[in-house]
Amino acid sequence: MRHRRETPKDRGILSAPRLHSGRSAAKGRFNLVNPYGYQGPSIFGYETDTPLRRAAFICVHTSPLAALGRNDAGGMNVYVRDLACQLARLGLEVDIFTRRLDPHTPELTILCPGVRIINVTAGPSQPIDKQDIFPFLPDFAAEAVLFSLRQGVRYDVVHSHYWLSGWAAHLLRRYWDTPFVHMFHTTAHMKNAVSGPGHREPALRLQIERHLIQLADSLIAANPAERADLIWRQHTPTDKVCTVPPGVDLDLFFPRDRADARRRLGLEADARIILFVGRVDPIKGIETLLQAVRQLATLPGPPPTVVFIGGEVDEQGRPMGALATVASEAADLGVADQFRFIGSQPQDQLPYFYAAADVVAVPSRYESFGLVAVEAMASGTPVVASNAGGLTFTVEDEVSGLLVPPQQPEALAAALHRVLSNDMYRTDLSEGALRCASRFTWPAVATAILHIYERLAEGVRANLCCDDEIYA
Repeated sequence: MRHRRETPKDRGILSAPRLHSGRSAAKGRFNLVNPYGYQGPSIFGYETDTPLRRAAFICVHTSPLAALGRNDAGGMNVYVRDLACQLARLGLEVDIFTRRLDPHTPELTILCPGVRIINVTAGPSQPIDKQDIFPFLPDFAAEAVLFSLRQGVRYDVVHSHYWLSGWAAHLLRRYWDTPFVHMFHTTAHMKNAVSGPGHREPALRLQIERHLIQLADSLIAANPAERADLIWRQHTPTDKVCTVPPGVDLDLFFPRDRADARRRLGLEADARIILFVGRVDPIKGIETLLQAVRQLATLPGPPPTVVFIGGEVDEQGRPMGALATVASEAADLGVADQFRFIGSQPQDQLPYFYAAADVVAVPSRYESFGLVAVEAMASGTPVVASNAGGLTFTVEDEVSGLLVPPQQPEALAAALHRVLSNDMYRTDLSEGALRCASRFTWPAVATAILHIYERLAEGVRANLCCDDEIYA
């Protein structure tokens, strides 16, 4: 039986007829404007507005405002932030609920027009390992509900990100009676397939993710392989899963002058530069990159410089924590002099690093999408990436970059050398990279997501996916 929210008419209350939102023929956007005059917040129990007016994002373990490259902050943070702001531009207000990490952080922060970040107190108001958050999810859900009651708002759809947030969304449904969309970003099933014994995901995560497949009203897969895995290996009903990749901000990531970028960053004008951007995590293939750099020393040409963005450095620029371990491993391999460990960087600085690089290395064991690869391509910089997960679909081999088998340093070194040593070939890849990145625009991505929200808000549970395929 299809879910249907009780309306004022069911209770004998007369109300103005509701307009269903429809796309603008000119720009493909949705019209979410209420023509009947009421412009206040959604109110519990009264259907005075359109079916889809306000969404709640659940992002428990990390905030969209977290510094990228540190701890658990990476591509998912960028996705949540940019998607919410793009949806707001299309007329949908979004509240993002995240766990408070500092007792002095205000409860409510404006991220961009139409988007608010709600810091929820659940457990200690300090960073804790994400594996320790699960027991605090009931508190998280209860505090989110209290916020909505204080504000007098109703959410027409909930979008959860990562397995912890998915379980919180499940708990919230008993209060909000709202359909929820879930995006795993990564699954324990896929991570364990490529992780060593010391880095496997806990059994609890596997169990919860299996439940979420059944509990969620819709699942968003970042690439066709992830959709196939959810359907064939994890037995998800086909109608539930829509393939919608993340987007890239083409107003921020575009080709810039390389010489100017290198001067700005203090990099040598004639150096051969490999760029790595990512969290310090075994799944990112950092060990493979280190070994590949050692292999490059045996190949013709001057040794390249690897600019490594991610992790933490102290006030003197010395690597700290997990990044210090990477630096120590580079020293053990005899390539420490070839690495420049920059630490995490604000996103608005990344375009200059992409512009300064000759090639970007993405040696991950698995990526659900590969945002770094797409940002690099949008900046006109070729990519050498693992032929794994979403990278298989975002990077076109021999067109926008090269794909190599994961965890094979020799193959990675050979591909990097091929790009670094041939200026004409590198220019061809740069042009192909720009063409490939143009598919992943945020307006196209947000429109596809908004279509799913609208169908769910109207009570539909079939044919949820947008007809327009971004992966062509």
